[in-house]
Amino acid sequence: MSAARSTVMTRRQRIIGFALCIATILLAVLDTNIVSSATVPIVRDLDPVHGVDNIPWLIAAYQLAATAALPLYGKLCDVLGAKKVFIGAVATFLTGSALCGMAGSMDWLVAARALQGIGGGGLMGVTMVVLRELKGPEEKAGGKGGSVGGIVAGAGMALGPWLGGALADHADWRWIFYVNLPFGLAVLAAAVRVLKLPVRTTRRTIDFLGAGLAAAFSTLLLLVTEWGGKDHAWSSPLIVGLLVATVATLVLFLRRQATAAEPVLPLGLFRFRELRYGFAIQGLVGAAMMGSMVYVMIYLQVVRGIAASSAGLYLIPMAIGMAAVGLLSERLATAGWSQRTFVISGTVGASAALALLATLSTDTSLWTVRIALLLMGIGFGQLVGQLIRLVQDTAPADQLGVATTGVRFFQTLGSALGAAFFGTVLSRVYAAHGPGGTTGTIGRLTGHARRQALDAFVTSTNVVFWTATGVVLLATVLATRLPTRRETEPVETAARVRAEAEPGAGAGAGTPSLHR
Repeated sequence: MSAARSTVMTRRQRIIGFALCIATILLAVLDTNIVSSATVPIVRDLDPVHGVDNIPWLIAAYQLAATAALPLYGKLCDVLGAKKVFIGAVATFLTGSALCGMAGSMDWLVAARALQGIGGGGLMGVTMVVLRELKGPEEKAGGKGGSVGGIVAGAGMALGPWLGGALADHADWRWIFYVNLPFGLAVLAAAVRVLKLPVRTTRRTIDFLGAGLAAAFSTLLLLVTEWGGKDHAWSSPLIVGLLVATVATLVLFLRRQATAAEPVLPLGLFRFRELRYGFAIQGLVGAAMMGSMVYVMIYLQVVRGIAASSAGLYLIPMAIGMAAVGLLSERLATAGWSQRTFVISGTVGASAALALLATLSTDTSLWTVRIALLLMGIGFGQLVGQLIRLVQDTAPADQLGVATTGVRFFQTLGSALGAAFFGTVLSRVYAAHGPGGTTGTIGRLTGHARRQALDAFVTSTNVVFWTATGVVLLATVLATRLPTRRETEPVETAARVRAEAEPGAGAGAGTPSLHR
C-alpha cells in the first residue's frame, strides 16, 4: 500500500500552482489544434514532392503516443506522486517540441511529434491530478478546478487554428513548436520551486507489462480507425489482421489487470457506479464531440464553399459557450446543481445542438450553424470538468491518478472510434444517394451532377448528425443512472476521511463497503 507524506502550501503557492495548471492545460489544448492549420507550409518546406503522404502520420503520431502513455501516467502518479510525473511530462513535451522545430525532414518531424505526444499525454491528465491535490481538505468535493476546464478548452479551441495559421503565414511554421518553449520552461521552473504535493513514501511496483499491453491495444485500435474504410477496405487482410490483434491484446490486457498486484487500470474501479458510468459517458461524449466538429467543418467547406481558415472561425461560438459555462458553473454549483445535474443538462443540450445540425441543407442560414455550435459549447462545456470531478470525488485516494487518466483514456478512444464510425456512415449514405464516385470528387463536378452530389453529401451529414444525437442521448440515459448527491455524499465523505486518516485504507481493487 502507499502512504503519502503531508505537505503544506501557502495560499500564494496554491494560486501559483493553480495558474501553472491552467497554463499547462492551455498548452495541451492549443497543441492539439495548432498543427492542423499549418500542414501545407510544413510539407512545402520539408518535402514538397512526397510530404503530403505523411500528413496523416504527422497528426496521428501525436495522438497515438499520447493515448498509449495515458494509463502509465495515471499509475505513476499514484506510485511516485503527481509532482514528479507532472515535471517529467512537461519536460518530455518540451523536448519533443524543440526537436519538432529543428526537424530537417518529414520522418524526423513525425518521430519528434510522437515524442511530443508522449509528454502531451500527461499534460491534461496529470495536470487534473495536480489540480485535485492542490485543493485543501475543505475543498475536496468542490473548488474551481472543474469550472476552469470549459474556459481553457474554449479559449484553446478558438486560438489554436488561428495561431497556427498566423505563425505559418507571417513567421515560420517552426514557431508553432518553438512557441511552447518559453511558456513550458517557465511552467517547469515554477513547478520545481512552488509545487508541494503529497509525497509517496511507500515503495510500490509498477505494472509495466500491463502498461505495455494498454499501449499496444490503444495503438492497434487507433490504427484500425485511422486506416479502416479510408486507406484500406474494412475487409482487407491488413484491417482484419489489426482487428484480430486488437481483440487479442484487449483480452490479454484485461487478464493482466485481473491478476497483477498493481494494475495500471484496476478493474475494481468499475464496481463504483460513478466510475463505471462516468467512463462510458466520457467515451460516448468524446465520439460525438469529435464527429460533430469534424463534419461541421467539412459541411462548411464542401457544401458552402468557405475557406478552411474562415471555417475555423465558426468554432468561436462553441468556444464562447464552453467559456460561459466555465464562468457560471461555480455559481450553479452553489445554487444546488449536482454533478449529476450538470451531466444530464450537458448531454441534453449537446443532443439538441446535434439535432439542429441534422436539419442543415445546402442553403440553410449560416446563423443556424453558429447557434447550433453555441448550444453545443454550452452542452459540452458542462461535461468538460464535471465528469473528471465526479470520478475524482469517487475514486479511492490511492487510485486518484489511474481514475483521472482513465477518463481521458476513454475519451480519446471514444473520439477515435467515433471518427471511424461516422466516416463509414458518411461514405455509405453518400454511395447510396450520390451520382457515383466518392465525396472527394465533388470539387471536380459541375452542373446538375455537382448539385446532386451536394444534396447527397448534405443527406449524408444529416445522417451523421442524427447518429451523433443518438449517441449523446444514450449518454443522457446513462447519466440518469448516476447516484444523486444524497446517495453518494455520506459514503464518499466517510471513505475520503478514512483514506486520509489511515494511509492505504482506500487501496486495492476497492474497499468492499464502497462497492455499489
